[in-house]
Amino acid sequence: MPNGGTAPRPTSQSDREEIGRLSRRPGDSTVSRADLQRDETTRRWGLVTPSATRIGRPESPDGDLSENVRRLHEERHPAMEGYSRRAHRLEKLRLTHALCGSLGLTPWQRDRAIGTMIDLDLTAFGSQRAIPKVALVVIRHVVDREREHHLGLHDEEWIAEQPPERLADLYEQFHSITDDEQFTTLCEQHDLDVTNLNHLRRTLIDQLDGQDLHEAVYGRNPYRDPSLPELTIGSSA
Repeated sequence: MPNGGTAPRPTSQSDREEIGRLSRRPGDSTVSRADLQRDETTRRWGLVTPSATRIGRPESPDGDLSENVRRLHEERHPAMEGYSRRAHRLEKLRLTHALCGSLGLTPWQRDRAIGTMIDLDLTAFGSQRAIPKVALVVIRHVVDREREHHLGLHDEEWIAEQPPERLADLYEQFHSITDDEQFTTLCEQHDLDVTNLNHLRRTLIDQLDGQDLHEAVYGRNPYRDPSLPELTIGSSA
């Protein structure tokens, strides 16, 4: 036998009957420590082949890719068509969701921020179009806008009718998310100061106007189904 091994012992009828019966003794289904250690040692190194290090790359600095690989990279292959667009959309969803979770936003605020981000064209933000940066700007806009609505500060006509004392009291009650320590920490990590936040928010509002995303909510359709009956206030009786 190769490697000095011995031939396996033929299985007898009694052995086959014993194997066929389901054993319920403790430890019968476990792997022995020696087998487990041998298996982990083998798997530790994995497979290493020359081709595994050159997938999708030329073999030399002066080399070129094959036509098949180039078609995959340029998404000209049917299997890859639209992949970069889908991946970018999923990345916006994933990162925005993570930031909302770290800031403790409500489910409605989270869905509002994700719904805005997922369809937002980031190219308008220029060099500041990194997903985490724009997501923080969107979160700031969504949360602050909701708090403004709660106090009525979004209604310019109503604000103009209020006495100065009433306005002072309302603005004292308003607390922006920029006052939150966790939000400030995240902004510092992504090189966002107050000036950048204000500038990017103005850009965001322009994009919300242009793309009709003011009412965007992830997972919800803002347009009413025309086949549904009209809603009426009160009773016709």
